[in-house]
Amino acid sequence: MTLDRTDPEGSIAEAAKAYSNWGRWGADDVLGTLNFLDEAKRREAAALIRRGASFSLAQSFDMNGPQKGWRRRTNPVHTMLDTGTDAALGLQGFPHGLGGADDVIAMPLQCSTQWDGLGHIFDHGKTWNGRDAAKTVTSEGDLVTGIEHMAPHVAGRGVLLDVGRTIGEDGELPDGFAITEGHLTATAEAQGVSVGRGDIVLVRTGQLARARRDGWGDYAGGPAPGLSFTTAGWLHGSEIAAIATDTWGFEVRPNEFDVAFQPLHQVAIPNIGLLIGEMWDLDALAEDCAADGAYEFLLVAAPLPITGAVGSPINPIAVK
Repeated sequence: MTLDRTDPEGSIAEAAKAYSNWGRWGADDVLGTLNFLDEAKRREAAALIRRGASFSLAQSFDMNGPQKGWRRRTNPVHTMLDTGTDAALGLQGFPHGLGGADDVIAMPLQCSTQWDGLGHIFDHGKTWNGRDAAKTVTSEGDLVTGIEHMAPHVAGRGVLLDVGRTIGEDGELPDGFAITEGHLTATAEAQGVSVGRGDIVLVRTGQLARARRDGWGDYAGGPAPGLSFTTAGWLHGSEIAAIATDTWGFEVRPNEFDVAFQPLHQVAIPNIGLLIGEMWDLDALAEDCAADGAYEFLLVAAPLPITGAVGSPINPIAVK
């Protein structure tokens, strides 16, 4: 598709119309592209396990995180409710020497490794499948497509596209680098892996590795490598179930129009119905894939079944 830098409205409208999945799975659908991930795809994914090696793809959920307060997003705050000190001082009231510890965590659901639910982004007041956003996502939460509906489904064939290692220098893409369909297909070909219906695609840019080395800086919301707006057709036509990146915002930043904010989100989530993950830690998995040449694996990445939520923290596990 073409991209007119001066006309984000027109480009978004063109892509939304061309790549809409509204009605594809019926008027009551709550899963979007997860419909592509069926039982056969999960059996295929399970058969990919050869060594039993497993990798957590989550960042640490603690105060040393990327958030800087934008949209009131903070890093996770972990607080102890009961401690060994309380037990030693006899403050817990348990009999026969029993003691214990309890804790609590307070965090925005999208402050670290997470999925964007289908109620997260709207297009001109419409949410996934053409629903009225004002009546779908209210102060009570997402009344229709809450992320709890996805909790049983996000397990299948994962495919790592290490674009940073294939296209970039020293394993990393520079901030502002727009990953095109050509870059994605070239990476898949270089790695000897295919991408298709029902896959969960992981795109590594190397930005998280750079942030770990140089400091968080503007990782949360600032310039970043990411998918080009022009990949909307590939995201739709490939019939993937989900996609995740190691960046804060999935798409390239600054965005490719003169004045815009996350235009690919506006097409992908409410119109394509695509499940999008952000801030995934793909580095250890990428090292292993480069070593053994296998870029496909079983991936289990279930969101927490938080009723009415429009996003969820996750601890994705890749098993090879």
